[in-house]
Amino acid sequence: MLEKPPTINACDQYQMSTETRTARVHFTPKGKPSASLETRLRDEVDGEVLFDAASRGRYAADASIYQIMPIGVVVPRTQDAVIVALQIAAEEGVAILPRGAGTSQCGQTVGAALVVDDSKYLNKLVEFDAENQRAVVEPGMVLDHLNAKLKASGLWFPVDVSTAAQATIGGMSGNNSCGSRSIAYGNMVDNVLGIDAWLSDNQRYHFGVKALEANNGAGFRVIREAMHALYAREESEIRDKMFPIARRVAGYNLDRLAPARFNLAHLLVGSEGTLGYFERIHLKLSPLPKHKSLGVCHFPRFYDGMDAAQHIVKLGPSAVELVDRTMLNLSRGIAIYKKTVD
Repeated sequence: MLEKPPTINACDQYQMSTETRTARVHFTPKGKPSASLETRLRDEVDGEVLFDAASRGRYAADASIYQIMPIGVVVPRTQDAVIVALQIAAEEGVAILPRGAGTSQCGQTVGAALVVDDSKYLNKLVEFDAENQRAVVEPGMVLDHLNAKLKASGLWFPVDVSTAAQATIGGMSGNNSCGSRSIAYGNMVDNVLGIDAWLSDNQRYHFGVKALEANNGAGFRVIREAMHALYAREESEIRDKMFPIARRVAGYNLDRLAPARFNLAHLLVGSEGTLGYFERIHLKLSPLPKHKSLGVCHFPRFYDGMDAAQHIVKLGPSAVELVDRTMLNLSRGIAIYKKTVD
């Protein structure tokens, strides 16, 4: 049975907790943190604060080849604890690095910063609306866990990355993940309706299609108008340089500022944590396919398989995968795959 989460209108009721400080904070990097950083975090943050060498060493690496020792790690238990930690980091001039599963292969989740690990506690399904096919999740929600909760309803979140058993929705939003079925369902930017985010001036806003209906205040309108002005000024440059390719995942999605598709949440998607901290992500769900079929083509040369992909895509499949001889031979050496491959 699908667990029924508490009924929350996560857009309209998105307001700052009365327990969270409201003074404006300006981020000014100082190069090195003050001696009070760890002490302040331990005294003021509801969560695990890890500054020992072993813990920092674990967070110094991800699935990439890069290794950078973080300043420290915070594993917050609540969203308000995150905000307190982020504010302390800003006041101390320390860079902030949100992190999910660390499955990135390009080093996005390592850096000389205060790492905020959402995966342990901030991983809940906040809101689920089967009728309108949408859900709201915390950033640490693992993709496979989400889809397991949705399965009984006949829905799923279709951005099916290969690391689905570990990847978090927050991390997938941060790097605009694709997945093998992106040719049918699109990337994260196509499946995120909105994002509730904290900005470094200590303001919380809802970014999305219902942003103006949310309790966002004057500050959000300033951001919104600035982005409209940015696109109006740079429209020709954006149109000429940002080609409409299916899997463009590098840089900001400035093309999503066009009036016809304007959604500031889509600017946050793919921003790698540089524009704000994602507290909740509003997702567009899709119906589970009722029928599935698999076609397997064999090619004598790798080149032939690569060349055929462009023609196979025209048939309208949900996914196209190329598996070479090396992968097949490696699979034969793994007991769980041997029978299937042979």
